[in-house]
Formats: sequence, C-alpha cells, structure tokens
Amino acid sequence: MGAGGEQVLIVIDPAARRVDGESVRIARDVLCAGAGAGQVKVRVLEGPQAMPGALARRGSHRVVIVGDDRALVRAVRALHRSGELAAAPLAMVPVGAAPALALVRGLGLPTDAVAASRAVLGGADRPLDLLADDAGDVVVGPLGIPAPRTWWQRGLARRGQRLRVETDGRVLTDGVRPVSAVSVRAADGLAEVVVRGVAEVSVRAASVTVTGPGGQGFRYRADARDCGPTRARTWTVLAGGLRLRMPST
Repeated sequence: MGAGGEQVLIVIDPAARRVDGESVRIARDVLCAGAGAGQVKVRVLEGPQAMPGALARRGSHRVVIVGDDRALVRAVRALHRSGELAAAPLAMVPVGAAPALALVRGLGLPTDAVAASRAVLGGADRPLDLLADDAGDVVVGPLGIPAPRTWWQRGLARRGQRLRVETDGRVLTDGVRPVSAVSVRAADGLAEVVVRGVAEVSVRAASVTVTGPGGQGFRYRADARDCGPTRARTWTVLAGGLRLRMPST
C-alpha cells in the first residue's frame, strides 16, 4: 500500500482495545511503518454506533478495520446502506477472542496481528459475494435457520418448522412438511442453499425466499447475530459485492 502511495484510515473498534490492546498497538505500528506515517490516519471509535460516521469521513483513504467479526460486518453494512460498498474496498486486521473471529477465519484472513497487517500492506483485493436481503441489509458469511434459542425453542427446532423455501421461483419445501434446518451461503456468483428435513435438498440459485409457518415468524442467524422473527425474507446474491484485501499467497 505504501509503495503505491495509498492513503490509509485505520478504524479501531473499541472492543478490540478492551480484549487485546497489544495486538491493536502492533497493527497500528506495522501499518504506519509500512505505509508511511504521513499516509496514515487513525480513528478510535467511541462505540459501535460510530462506525457509519467514521466511514462517511474517510475521503480517499483505504479503510482498515481493526476488530472482530462484528466490526467488519458493521463496516460492510454501513457502506452497503450508503450505496458506497462497491467503491470502497476494505482491509482488516482481526483482533478479538477466537470465537469472535470465526467469520474472518472462514474468509481466509490471518488472525495474527503482524501477519494480518503485512497482508494489508502487501496483499491484493479479492471480490467476495454477499447476500442482500429485501430489508436493505447484507450478509457477509453463511446464514442458518433456525437461530439458536432458549431450551424450549431448541426443542421446537428439533421437531422442525414448517417453512416454505423457494429458490428462483422453484418450491423446495411447501410449508407442510417439517424442515429441521436451512443454510444459505453465497459463492461463485450464486447462493448455495441446503434444506434438511426428511431428506436433504441442495441447490444453487440467484435468490432464495423463506416464509414462516402459517403467517408466523422464524428466526435466523447471520454474521454472528440472531435475527428476526420475520414472517418472510428474500436473499439475493450480490456477486463481488465486497472487495477485501487478502494475503497475496
């Protein structure tokens, strides 16, 4: 990044400083040394709600998120809602407890602060597919139905939900037979949809719609967050919707 004269805005999530302040310091030092002190700005967020404002004032700087899965997701969602995601490639140095970094590990980012910072400096942007929903939100990783709930709701999930699942207008489940689980993941320009019930059905499609039983809502989990209940939701693949700096190897 420094060789190309790219300006950098390091956005530090407050949770990262609380969990591992030493890794935050290392990331900051490595990025400043590699990009050149005059090319780097640092913004330490006061809270999660400050992310959209920090991104809105980024100017021409490349944004480097220092934080966990939730910090990355907040940045992606903020840029998506402002219509700027396609024009704003991101980079990230993961900092957080291991369970809070499952998404970024799955994306292929190193979780060591030094290795991740060097990947920011010497890596390459890679387009990643996302799932955009009909409520104006976006999902970076896979999503699953049902979301983990209380003990009695988990018992209900084991018995199954009568969900209606459609992909590109094709009905996979009609809402009559119970469905134990649905998973959706964007990859290679399409959504990989797996429905588990009496038998397992797996398809690839551009969009998927899930409707709850009898007009009731269902819950789902996406990007380390429980969502819903919602009566129906449609997800559409946003091919190459995110460009993320990845290790060149």
